[in-house]
Amino acid sequence: MKNAHKLLTEMKYDVGSVDKGYTNRTLYINLSENKIESKPVTEEVKEKFIGGRGFGLYYLWNAVNENTKWNDPENEVIISSGPIGGITQYPGTGKSLVVSLSPLTGVPIDSNVGGYFGPYLKFSGWDALELQGKAEKDVIIYIDGDNGRISIEEAPLEETDSHLIAEHLTEMYSDSDYGKRNISVVSAGKGAENSHVGLLNFSFWDLKRKALRIKQAGRGGIGTVFRDKKVKAIVVKYSNTKGDSNKPADRNKVVELGIKLHKEIHDLDDKQNRMRKTGTAYLTEIMNDYDLLPTNNFKFGSHPDAHKISSKEFSKWFQLSGSDGCWFGCTLACCKVVPDFEVLTGPYKGQKVVVDGPEYETVAAVGSNCGIFDSQYVLESNFYCDTYGVDTISVGNITGFCMDCYEEGILDKEKTGGLELTFGNKDAALELLHQMARGEGFGKIAGLGVRKLKALFVKEYGADAEFLDDIGMENKGLEYSMYMPKESLAQQGGYALTNKGPQHDEAWLIFMDMVNNQIPTFEDKAEALFYFPIFRTWFGLVGLCKLPWNDVVPADNHTRENAQNVPEHQENYVQMFTAITGRKMENADLINQSAPVYHFQRVFNFRMGYGSRENDSAPTRSIGPATLEEYLSREERYDKQLKEIVGIDPTEMKAEDKFQAMRKFRRDQYNQLCDSVYARRGWTKNAVPTLETLKQWGIDFTEVVDVVKKHL
Repeated sequence: MKNAHKLLTEMKYDVGSVDKGYTNRTLYINLSENKIESKPVTEEVKEKFIGGRGFGLYYLWNAVNENTKWNDPENEVIISSGPIGGITQYPGTGKSLVVSLSPLTGVPIDSNVGGYFGPYLKFSGWDALELQGKAEKDVIIYIDGDNGRISIEEAPLEETDSHLIAEHLTEMYSDSDYGKRNISVVSAGKGAENSHVGLLNFSFWDLKRKALRIKQAGRGGIGTVFRDKKVKAIVVKYSNTKGDSNKPADRNKVVELGIKLHKEIHDLDDKQNRMRKTGTAYLTEIMNDYDLLPTNNFKFGSHPDAHKISSKEFSKWFQLSGSDGCWFGCTLACCKVVPDFEVLTGPYKGQKVVVDGPEYETVAAVGSNCGIFDSQYVLESNFYCDTYGVDTISVGNITGFCMDCYEEGILDKEKTGGLELTFGNKDAALELLHQMARGEGFGKIAGLGVRKLKALFVKEYGADAEFLDDIGMENKGLEYSMYMPKESLAQQGGYALTNKGPQHDEAWLIFMDMVNNQIPTFEDKAEALFYFPIFRTWFGLVGLCKLPWNDVVPADNHTRENAQNVPEHQENYVQMFTAITGRKMENADLINQSAPVYHFQRVFNFRMGYGSRENDSAPTRSIGPATLEEYLSREERYDKQLKEIVGIDPTEMKAEDKFQAMRKFRRDQYNQLCDSVYARRGWTKNAVPTLETLKQWGIDFTEVVDVVKKHL
């Protein structure tokens, strides 16, 4: 296979050394011109954009203009870790952030992912990788961090599905079996080629299991951009990873902070969320218990059969004897795996494969949201989504939405090409997934995403546009991640007021709102929607995973003021940043570093033609009952709310009138929330950052100001 590669170009370089978390240069590759260049990273860029997502947004801003579309050559895929990324003493430091213009939304999308690629890229001499242009034929990019060589090679024979190509390339570029741990591969799959919901898989070699593992940069269709550029894979090789490869300013402090968190995880994880045993799948039963588990396209929040897809059920499948951290030194080890899983359908039927996961999001998306409560099916769908390179969250939403439309009579067998897309039909769900990956049949249009399906169903089938807007779970074109926000006003805003679309990593407030009851008042929720989206941005700037922040907390955390912030962990992060970079930092700087990037991303949305209040509109089903059926399914709850919160006595009212009254109240409440949050963020009522806000956060660059002035 390697003999068939055709070298298009190469660049030799001095690998150099990391200095306090940075290499101070970026690798730029233009596939149209077969150009490979080194770009310096200035102190100003480090000061203002920090790294990771910040670097990605900065480079993307400079690469595109207001007319650029996702499939234009000038669109980029940017991968960057961040200054803390790659240390081995502290849990959760292997993250890469990937940024591009999304095929689903038309605005910048950022997606975070584990695996070894980000740290190896940095140790190979690069703070970030900018990928621009389009190749004429399928290529592989090889970054040899051992010998200082980068090449672009035509690669005609390799398969595109991730579990195959990542294993082939790991074998091809490693020196030995042991050396496979020094290789990381970024790949997509045939589903990414044929849909708009493509993802990127980042690999690492599981030395104990002798198996290839993959983690996903899932959201927004970045894998689709990757394959549109005709990139089959990017391979990085770095064989000299050590405990001080990131060259921190104060290594002893890094070790001290790491030991502290390792001990906390050891002592408390089994008593708290059991991440080491079940990963994020533990959330399934909690969400179901609190009526927050998306079921039947977010129609309901719980189901009697949810125990069949609980963490207890998946624990029967997980093999816990190996290493489950997606980067060296992560003792939270939430990255669960099912080895030797026998596939029952599709092109790999009868083969035994490795399934990474499932994560909670996948369980809910392809499982309960489609009315399917079968662990075997969830694992099979998980495997195929990963190897095809499609996002489980979007696929679950698309399938659930189509099932809803089928049961409402908008779709039928003739329109779906014979697929009986009723809730609970796992065979139809899997066949739809295979069709999406092949770009065939009904799957070809389904793979365009919920927003485009809504428009198509209105145009082609005469469907009611308002009804589809009520039940289609997308905002800005991105499908909702898997938390039922109907009863959580904070999460309603946490989804729809985001910059990139409804992804929980920007504002995961449902747990503190509905489970821990830490933000009970309207004012608390509005303040949380100012603070947490900006604070959580910080993780993506520095290369950290968010899970060790609040999925395990100190035993006395509940006694601290602002316990929802997990203050002791925030203090650790402040010390960690200083210990790595040598730059002094205080607690307030967690916001001071993040806010410029957060507001910059909102202005970027305006630059691309979106970003205003109308783009923050939420589907009715996300803020309350969208149908009379939903109202009646929780009639006692909603009647009580009408009486005690809205001030309407429902006793003598018809069911339809009660339902309409609740809809109006919920919509009015959401609009009030928008007003409050915009004001707190320093934005106008139309969601435009004011000139004073740009100046406050030091992003009043001429180009940024010019964009904003057009909308004031």
